[in-house]
Amino acid sequence: MSAGERIGVFGGAFDPPHTGHLALARAALAQLDLTQLRIVPTGQAWHKARDLSDAAHRIEMCRLLFAPLPDVWVDDCEIRRGGPSYTVDTLVALRVQRPGARLMLLVGQDQAAGLPQWHRAEELARLAIIWVAVRPDAAGQVARLDPDLCARFSLQTLPMAAQAVSSTDIRERIARRQATQSLLTEPLERYIEQHHLYQTP
Repeated sequence: MSAGERIGVFGGAFDPPHTGHLALARAALAQLDLTQLRIVPTGQAWHKARDLSDAAHRIEMCRLLFAPLPDVWVDDCEIRRGGPSYTVDTLVALRVQRPGARLMLLVGQDQAAGLPQWHRAEELARLAIIWVAVRPDAAGQVARLDPDLCARFSLQTLPMAAQAVSSTDIRERIARRQATQSLLTEPLERYIEQHHLYQTP
């Protein structure tokens, strides 16, 4: 039964997932009255020049990171589907699975700026309400979303606390043997160390 469900969809490479992702998920659960939040690690990322870490590792890291949150499910649909991963295909498939549900697509501000370049971009707003996570900078100022972009995609804003963390920074820190406290949870740190991820020879 999907009538009345509110399903959040939060996709990304998650290579690795980190506390910023966790904060966004918490904000969405707290503010959007979600029935369920689906974390969707990308399969073959069409927009990334580098190769992603093995999908099995990224899925397991997501499970470890988001395990404390209720009503969160790590969905491997894009990895199972094969080929380039397009969000629009994930939303279409979810519409078929849950025809009565309202879908909420969660994106960061950087992702939102690139929405016009997404595959079949004009379909996104017809399939889901797009919520953009907005964070204040060090001075407490929140960058305004482009008004034309907001109108084109009917963007909604999801306020959240500032998070100075990125997957790129974490990979670089691990490669340089630098600390990642507060950027990763302890189970995630243990998993990365156990499997020697992001370490240079």
